[in-house]
Amino acid sequence: QVQLGESGGGLVQAGGSLRLSCAASGMSFIWFAMGWFRQAPGKEREFVATIARSGGSAAYADSVKGRFSISKDNAKNTVYLQMNTLKPEDTAVYYCAAKLTTGSGYYSRPQDFPSWGQGTQVTVSS
Repeated sequence: QVQLGESGGGLVQAGGSLRLSCAASGMSFIWFAMGWFRQAPGKEREFVATIARSGGSAAYADSVKGRFSISKDNAKNTVYLQMNTLKPEDTAVYYCAAKLTTGSGYYSRPQDFPSWGQGTQVTVSS
């Protein structure tokens, strides 16, 4: 079982940047594909970004493509989400998620990930 803990959320003005971190413990991080999801009030949890366990491939939701970047540091057991040019519609609780896998691909559905962090709030003011 892997434990996940997000940090780095906060309040930022539109156009600003934040970097979220998700630290993992409990199992070797190299075996986990990772994902970032978000949930705004009254809305369903939605996919943001995902990265393969090696860190070699990634994918993004269309709404964040070109503004957000996911990266994975297996030596530090941490996955990051760099968020630039933030918009008010990016306001949400952001969650990281982990999937144990021996494959080389990535995953983008919430049901693909059995392990979740507690979330970190990101608020973007206009």
